[in-house]
Amino acid sequence: MLKKLIPLIICLFPVVQFAQNYSALWEGHFSFYNIKDVVKGNNKIYAASENAIFSYDIETNELEELTTIHGLSGELISTIHYSEAYELLVIGYENGLIEIAFDNDEKILTVVDIIDKPTIPPTNKRINHFNEYGNLVYISTNYGISVYNLERQEFGDTYFIGDLGNQTKVIQTTVFGDFLYAACQGGSGLRKALVTSPNLIDYKNWQVITTGDFLAVEAVEDTNLYAVRTDRRMYGVVNDVLNELVLYTDPPLDVKGADGNLIVTTKNNVFVYDANFNVVSQIPLTSEYKTTYAAAIVFLDHVYIGTKDFGVIKTSIVTPVVFEEIHPDGPLLNRPFSIKAYANKLWVTFGDYDLFYNPYPLNSFGFSQLTDDDTWLNTPYSDVFGAKCLNAIAVNPFNTNQVFISSFFSGLLEVNDDVPTVLYNQTNSGLESLILPSDPNYIDVRVGASVFDDDGNLWTTSGLVDRQLKSYNISNKQWKSYTLNEVIPEAFDNNGFADIVIGRDETKWVAAGYSYGVIGFNENNGNTLVKGLYKEDDNMPTGFVTALALDKRDQLWIGTF
Repeated sequence: MLKKLIPLIICLFPVVQFAQNYSALWEGHFSFYNIKDVVKGNNKIYAASENAIFSYDIETNELEELTTIHGLSGELISTIHYSEAYELLVIGYENGLIEIAFDNDEKILTVVDIIDKPTIPPTNKRINHFNEYGNLVYISTNYGISVYNLERQEFGDTYFIGDLGNQTKVIQTTVFGDFLYAACQGGSGLRKALVTSPNLIDYKNWQVITTGDFLAVEAVEDTNLYAVRTDRRMYGVVNDVLNELVLYTDPPLDVKGADGNLIVTTKNNVFVYDANFNVVSQIPLTSEYKTTYAAAIVFLDHVYIGTKDFGVIKTSIVTPVVFEEIHPDGPLLNRPFSIKAYANKLWVTFGDYDLFYNPYPLNSFGFSQLTDDDTWLNTPYSDVFGAKCLNAIAVNPFNTNQVFISSFFSGLLEVNDDVPTVLYNQTNSGLESLILPSDPNYIDVRVGASVFDDDGNLWTTSGLVDRQLKSYNISNKQWKSYTLNEVIPEAFDNNGFADIVIGRDETKWVAAGYSYGVIGFNENNGNTLVKGLYKEDDNMPTGFVTALALDKRDQLWIGTF
């Protein structure tokens, strides 16, 4: 028997050894600038960015991150809620996923009931709002209301409260008096039902207070009920009669009740009211923070405002003049398009162009750099001379403080000592704009994949032009242009290039978009050689090439779609 056990233990040993959690070996670098929601709880402020969350301890000023490293899905977050009673954070997502993070516990509970509902279209599964009442959370979604039991950690009923029990978009719910109120869109208006009713699943138990489209409904101190229509009007609701209180300049984006206050956030203002709708504070955007607001919460004597570009900013309720910026260190955005690691630094751009090298709609972002002291240096769009759709990154191996970043609309950006210095385009370089026969004045300089050769020359690729390959001699500032028309007959036959590498014999290999596979180019002392590999006769399975790499034996590896 012992002889039989020994090989069994030996066989099981590798399984036991490798069946462990390796998350501690990973470090996450997330952006916490673009905030979607802000809540409070457990003496902390919780702020959700696109796909990650951070908390701020108001007593110690300590910041903690909650990301995919800790078990979050990485999907797009739509709303969050903190439960003081159960000491947990509930996270809602655009796709209907719900996750629950427990205090003092590394466990993340994933709730997939909504995602897995086959009767609900994917476009209707968005989580819009959480409303905690007793041990239940009422979940507002684009199909109606679902109920989750926090104590038992399980789903309950789902209420389709539209006419005839149809699915309808519910933006927010609140409990006021004996009733559960729902702010709906799609013409479903403001509705209510007895919160203690055992049969809320029956749409007939839901009463229509008024029709129309609503953005929010919120109770304050169990004494006042407020509702906001999509026409930007705030109403006080008394005995189910709506009395208009104010017309906002911009649509309210977030409406919360907290500590006897009603907090209304628009893109340009945060309004704090007392329970009777008297203005306690108004906090407009300042010249110091050129951004837009997303959500806000009041905690003690301060207002914490989630912004689009600066994380959370904190200011006094009484004198909102001085602002404090709060967020963990990180890159500009949570959707990197290209990265380049070189000389103990990491460069990040945010693109972009699509699968067919179409940069539209054009984006306007800067770039980020993780420095050798493990801090992020972010360069905003305002500092890159208007260069849009920044993509490929090339670091000068002979001067690592000099970096060139391609723009797929504006040309080529030169960065020296972390500062953008020159934007090369059709006016000051060998780069060219594509030519539209229908609009000869149209300017569009599409620079993509780039690389340095061993002599310190920068090689770049351009889409939709006749001379697709260009070199720039850093020393003498000279540009040279080369055509690949032996393979690509016309300029508009190839939209862009996915990659470029250079072999030991100075052959430039380019991944020629989605049609022409791989093209090899060599100057050959003035007698240029060009060869295309994209046909079945070339033993290429597809002409759609996405990536290239040369190994240490100078063998070319080709990645395809």
